[in-house]
Amino acid sequence: MPTPTYTPLATVTLASATSSVSFSNIPASYRDLVLILNGKATAGGSGARLRVNGDTSTNYPNIRMYGYSGGTGSDAGTGAFLDIGAMNTNDGYQSVVQFMDYSATDKHKTILSRPQESSLGAVLANAGRWSNTAAITSILVYAGSDQFASGFTATLYGIAS
Repeated sequence: MPTPTYTPLATVTLASATSSVSFSNIPASYRDLVLILNGKATAGGSGARLRVNGDTSTNYPNIRMYGYSGGTGSDAGTGAFLDIGAMNTNDGYQSVVQFMDYSATDKHKTILSRPQESSLGAVLANAGRWSNTAAITSILVYAGSDQFASGFTATLYGIAS
């Protein structure tokens, strides 16, 4: 089996605080996509959220497992975005988000995210789906009611196999 190759498609590094980061005109020439997020928020308590292709409908069912220093749990739901972890101002937020078969037009898209919330001593795993068969051509990551702080980075990779 060949080793997957990560090809950087775009990197955004924020020079000032902003509420969103977007990637558009994503080429359909890869098998999967991986989005790496790293940085802080300007205020605490808001979650990083994700939408694809500008879809604001309730097309994002998900299930989440989490382990905090105080316990463990899980939940499930559906909404107009995919929650990809809480952010704060104290330390870094990191998340790896995978988009499986993102350019296929015969199936819904599976999206897995693994955010780490350092100050909470938390590790999470989110499994979500974009309930649409269209190829993913754009990704929007936004900070809910907060903003991403200056220096926040987002890198999108195409994965060939």
